[in-house]
Amino acid sequence: MKITVIGAGYVGLVTAACFAELGNQVLCVKKTEKNLEDLRKGISPIYEPGLNEILQNNLKKDRIKFTTEIGKAVNFSQVIFVCVGTPQNDDGEADLSQIEEVAREIARNIEGYKLIIEKSTVPVHTHQWIKKTIKRYSPDEVDFEVASNPEFLREGSAVEDFMNPDRIVVGVKSDHARSTFKKLYSPLTDKGHELIMVSPASAELIKHASNSFLAMKISYINMIAELCEKVGVDIKSVAEGIGSDKRIGKKFLEAGIGYGGSCFPKDLKAFIKIAEDSGVDFKLLRDTDEINSNTRIKFLEKIDDILWINKDKKIAVWGLAFKPNTDDTRDAPSLEIVDRLHQKGAQLNLFDPKAMGNFKLSFPEDDLIHYHDNKYDALEDSDALIILTEWEEFIDADLSRMKNLMKLPIIIDGRNIYEPRNMRGFEYYGIGRNNSDVSEILK
Repeated sequence: MKITVIGAGYVGLVTAACFAELGNQVLCVKKTEKNLEDLRKGISPIYEPGLNEILQNNLKKDRIKFTTEIGKAVNFSQVIFVCVGTPQNDDGEADLSQIEEVAREIARNIEGYKLIIEKSTVPVHTHQWIKKTIKRYSPDEVDFEVASNPEFLREGSAVEDFMNPDRIVVGVKSDHARSTFKKLYSPLTDKGHELIMVSPASAELIKHASNSFLAMKISYINMIAELCEKVGVDIKSVAEGIGSDKRIGKKFLEAGIGYGGSCFPKDLKAFIKIAEDSGVDFKLLRDTDEINSNTRIKFLEKIDDILWINKDKKIAVWGLAFKPNTDDTRDAPSLEIVDRLHQKGAQLNLFDPKAMGNFKLSFPEDDLIHYHDNKYDALEDSDALIILTEWEEFIDADLSRMKNLMKLPIIIDGRNIYEPRNMRGFEYYGIGRNNSDVSEILK
């Protein structure tokens, strides 16, 4: 099939590349020339495992192209995916100005029938506004449909999630749209992946409801971790027991310093606003958001309790991305934690395998902030190590080498990547890990 993808950001680029990988002819639209030539060479502006490889593979096979000419792209195919940003306004409401702009551009250029598909995360009933906008701005009466196909792509495993999805949700009204989606996703459904067809409004709501539930699960386990610390119980064993219940499951029950990134914080606040505008008081989600914010504050308090005075202490920080396998630092816990330590005068030696370039945009090097080329250089002569992202290379680090490099072998682990029983010789503090037993570990 021929497919148009409008938007070459995170969702748009992964969507375009993966549909090309499934054998389609894809034209992907960028709004500006920035990074356009890199994309045409198969170089992604974002770090996502496997993305460069499938871009380069499909460029060689002439199955994907990039353009800034939206008019040309609108009429390249009958199937148009809208994958532009929906950032958060100050009141939590989604900013849909980019969605409206795309709808107007489609209206001005449309020739013949189009199936216009929301891939961006949007409030319920946005499909109706897209339909109304196209009718308003089109000079002629045009034949089109608007459908919803929300993305469920996790940063760091987006290519894998697209090619092997838990489920594919589409919101459609007509038989023609249903048959189009069946054909579009047949390479995946033929392998047994489920295609769920609902109304467009239901599909829009499913995305916000799914992300909000996962955020709630993270905040819940972090509250349990706080209780574990108070009563001297290990959160790992508690989470294992909870997650073994098949009705609950083990995923998203990892205690730590909370969620971040471009999805959960934004989608949760947007869902709260959607509910409020509909007369529903979603106190449960407001509490979820507050717990997540407090988790970072409590981690900073933990650092203060352990180190006492931060000023002039040399502190190594491992991990700046909001999660491993991405270079994304948007709303990452590291932003708030580094900022607070910086304000207190700590000497900060930072390392992340992929996210330092993005982090430097918020925190350029100065007298107190220094970036290092590898994790061990950041540790040298440090008074403490703070771990903020659970990268595999941190989990596999040489503990003996770490101890020899540090002035004081103090580790404050915000992601529980180590087992306390393995940390003999370190002063080790995790989240909900029964830190009262540190004295026993040191013996």
